[in-house]
Amino acid sequence: MNFIQRHIRFVAAAIAAGVLMVGCSDSLLQDNSSTALSTDATRSTNATAALTAVSLSEGFEVGGTSPKTAYDVSPTGSSSGDNVTLQSKSWNMYDALIGNLSGDLKSGSWSARVRNTGKITMLFDVTTGISTVTIKHGTYSGDAASTWGLWYSVNGGSTWTQSGSNVTTTSALQTQTFTLNITGTVRLEIRKASGSSNRINIDDITINDNSTGGGGGGITGKKFLFDASHYENAGSADWQIDADGTENVPTYTGGTTVETKAQRIPTPSYTGITSSTSETYWKGAMSAWAVELVKRGQLVETLPVGTAITYGNASNPQDLSNYDVFLVIEPNRLFSASEKTAIMNFVSNGGGLMMVADHTAATTAGTDANGYNPSDRDGDGYDSPRVWNDLMTNNGINNNNPFGFVVNYVDISEQPTTNVYTGSNANAQAVLNGLAGAASKLAFYNGSTATLYPANNSSVQGLFWRMSGTVGSNTNVMALLATYGSGRVVFVGDSSPSDDGTGDTNDNLFNGWSGDAPSGYTSHPALHLNASLWLAKAQ
Repeated sequence: MNFIQRHIRFVAAAIAAGVLMVGCSDSLLQDNSSTALSTDATRSTNATAALTAVSLSEGFEVGGTSPKTAYDVSPTGSSSGDNVTLQSKSWNMYDALIGNLSGDLKSGSWSARVRNTGKITMLFDVTTGISTVTIKHGTYSGDAASTWGLWYSVNGGSTWTQSGSNVTTTSALQTQTFTLNITGTVRLEIRKASGSSNRINIDDITINDNSTGGGGGGITGKKFLFDASHYENAGSADWQIDADGTENVPTYTGGTTVETKAQRIPTPSYTGITSSTSETYWKGAMSAWAVELVKRGQLVETLPVGTAITYGNASNPQDLSNYDVFLVIEPNRLFSASEKTAIMNFVSNGGGLMMVADHTAATTAGTDANGYNPSDRDGDGYDSPRVWNDLMTNNGINNNNPFGFVVNYVDISEQPTTNVYTGSNANAQAVLNGLAGAASKLAFYNGSTATLYPANNSSVQGLFWRMSGTVGSNTNVMALLATYGSGRVVFVGDSSPSDDGTGDTNDNLFNGWSGDAPSGYTSHPALHLNASLWLAKAQ
């Protein structure tokens, strides 16, 4: 809902409640057995292990101008000329540059390009060791394949040791993973080993630290992709984790409005986030959620507008197969047929889907029974409840509400409900009482509810119900989870609980994340963070 509607209702002491939906995992067919619950119970117990944080990620996203446009400077190998600063870190790029030409294989706007026997060297150490390193690589333009290797030094660059064997590039951007399991101080060097003048591209270097020692029991950082491709910023909404540009977005009143535009990689770099970093480090109404995930060792990205939702497309650097969880907070446009296929296959094959909706009415043609507009912020005839129902009834794979619920076309408020599930379902307990604490209350400020259909998916489990509802019933459900295939789904019926109140200065936002006194301040973060970690199979 927009802020004006919320504010009017708040002043009138009639604030409406929202619903959060989270999904859970099943086998390839819906796994409704007690074995699935037992497995998840074990996973939840093991999740008390310390998370292994992503300690560095370098995507060579340098903005409008490259700091290194020549392969080498004069004299050859000059440190001063070949040194560059990326995210306040010093690197040496010998016979290498940072390019954005059409022939450069890249996952964003820029990538490194190396020729001959060039090298990309860290001139600094990571101090918490390295468990694993992932690097994207490929052959530049029409050049022949080359080989390259990853080397590491534990003595400040005095001596180097190769990790594994050389890797051969291909014409498509691929991801190579190296397992080091080294403690203490380490730095890396990427060396082109063959191919003469044939060039290679290097991108998205990601280091997972090894502070737990040898990787024994630590959980490596999971990758969370927040959708911004379906006008989550339309109208007064700003359901983004960070935005640094602007774009024209359709509005329900007709025409367009200028809104902040999310980019793939949040800036400043998440490597600058510490335990005391404020959510205003990034500019978005979902920034608190994302910053807290990073503090817990996770990696977050955005799927920008104009980027396709795919699954199994190796040429798309943001293909869902590259992520553990896809989070979609109040989508304003229907998913295309191919996008729905991608989402369903992603979940079925083990991915986590976070589904957040908002309030609506029986139709989007007029106001609801309370005199408020449905949440069709861009005026295309669809709002988030209809987008989610379309996914679950018109996906071409399983059109019979495969997650076991339907979003109701209603506008409700609870401030808050304390009707929370207390049973023995291990999945539900992981979400309600997980690593981020206990979630015992949920407030909606104009949201929708769900109706459960266990006959369609017996794993579906309600988490919160309206105060006028009955815990354990199939109606008046405000938040729920389910499993589908080997993946997981969570649903929440309102974006208000995850709105942190900051973002686009032209939008009037509402702090339901930490400023919601009736919900007890900690309940909303606990619910959303526990749900995120459960979806990622990190608890």
